[in-house]
Amino acid sequence: MRDSVWPPRRRDERGDERGGICPATAEQLMVEVAKGDRGAFERLYPLVAGAVLGVVRRVVRDPAQSEEVAQEVLVQLWWTAPRYDPARGSVLTWALTLAHRRAVDRVRHAQAAAEREDRVAAESIDRDYDEVAEAVTANLEREQVRRCLGSLTTLQRESVVLAYYGGHTYVEVAELLSSPLGTVKTRLRDGLIRLRDCLGVA
Repeated sequence: MRDSVWPPRRRDERGDERGGICPATAEQLMVEVAKGDRGAFERLYPLVAGAVLGVVRRVVRDPAQSEEVAQEVLVQLWWTAPRYDPARGSVLTWALTLAHRRAVDRVRHAQAAAEREDRVAAESIDRDYDEVAEAVTANLEREQVRRCLGSLTTLQRESVVLAYYGGHTYVEVAELLSSPLGTVKTRLRDGLIRLRDCLGVA
């Protein structure tokens, strides 16, 4: 049965007491996490935590809130592990998708709270038409970008998400995906071309 204790215990410097074991991939670890294996999650944690925090920081901006949201994402990763489908992408891509969604939700919640306060303070002031139009346009653009990302291949999407949502360099993306640098550059180039065509950018 899945243990409800959180956060998981951190391993000491001796590492896995069994010793001599080849490092498992994130996907292999996720299979065990889905069964409630806390040890597997402790090994998975450092493989995704940094990238998750990076994505959240670029959306939320505030350092303290970013750490809080990143922790929420990792808790969500633990509890929803049984729903992970490797056919839909790598564990890292899935974790970054969860991170981006939760970070956007946090920003939207903060914006909604601020708007409620503004309405209470100035109920008689009509919102400017241009401001509303700009907000609607921004929302439509985000939806279009999400749809266009979905049109990419898994490899292209992973590279684009890591580079442009996660803020990683080409070299870092190559290391995270365990792929040659040249292959990563090709994925990014092809992915960006497809995004440009999908978005209708001249």
